[in-house]
Amino acid sequence: MTAKTEVTTDELDDLRTEINAMDDEIIRLWRRRAAVSKRIGEIRMANGGTRLVLDRERAILEKYRAALGEDGVQIAMLVLRSGRGPL
Repeated sequence: MTAKTEVTTDELDDLRTEINAMDDEIIRLWRRRAAVSKRIGEIRMANGGTRLVLDRERAILEKYRAALGEDGVQIAMLVLRSGRGPL
């Protein structure tokens, strides 16, 4: 192995460790967001409201689209569904 290969391997290991930590954080945040969203729905329905607010969902979809492009819309739809369930 050359020194360059060793450095590259070390860097790859470090980067993969960083990605693993980010994935753990994404999962933690995903679960927390879903729990908060479900609680909001429960409160809204207990007060005579609807399970979801379409204007709010549209705003979230647009926020993700603006930040991430068309793939952001797909991500947002999964995020929204995890909190409210399927439509």
